[in-house]
Amino acid sequence: MGKRIRVQRKNSPTFKANTHRRKGKIAHLSLNDQNVTGKIIDLVHESGRGAPLALINFDNGKKVYMLIPEGVFIGQKIEIGEKAAIKEGNTLPLKNIPEGTPVFNIELKPGDGGKLVRAGGTYATIISRSSTKIMIRLPSGKLKSFIPTCRATIGIVAGGGKPEKPIVKAGKKFHMTKAKRKKWPITRGVAMNTVDHPHGGGGHQHIGKKGSTVSRNAPPGRKVGLIAARRSGRKKK
Repeated sequence: MGKRIRVQRKNSPTFKANTHRRKGKIAHLSLNDQNVTGKIIDLVHESGRGAPLALINFDNGKKVYMLIPEGVFIGQKIEIGEKAAIKEGNTLPLKNIPEGTPVFNIELKPGDGGKLVRAGGTYATIISRSSTKIMIRLPSGKLKSFIPTCRATIGIVAGGGKPEKPIVKAGKKFHMTKAKRKKWPITRGVAMNTVDHPHGGGGHQHIGKKGSTVSRNAPPGRKVGLIAARRSGRKKK
């Protein structure tokens, strides 16, 4: 008897992360809270997130957790609003941030709290601007346009050196992946039996005659390998 392959189990509870230890929604303040100043009162870790968070006490009485850039410290003042200074940790509309400035936690739509560039050590760069759009180079290298009133935080997300530390033992890897509910360890398809995976079976560990390229319209049990590959085979010089 075979089993459902990994891609078929993606919506099962096995792949759902535990959220009961999360600090809450990490986002910019609402658009109603304009031109506010806060003070960092604590730096904290959140389960399943590589970047550290800061607990900020704002002068309007709100205490919120926010993503922070490298170099901030407890007691530092943070400003949010159109009149905020061009300083690391401050949040401003994109139209008020100079070109060439590194930014993170960028809003896709004004007021959504920030959706892009939130991983530790990442940043985007403002390339050009006009009255109707702001062009930004994302960490992937892709250029994307944004509405000028979308907000972003100045700086580089803290926690960028975390992946450089060696994992050393399997137990640590287990807890890291469990917090994010990633599938680990991953067994290669060619190491399985024929009934368990399209790449399984045979006298030795090899994909077989069918090859690894599959159609975009392949059924879930067959859709593994190079899905809808633009090309395959060895490149000709």
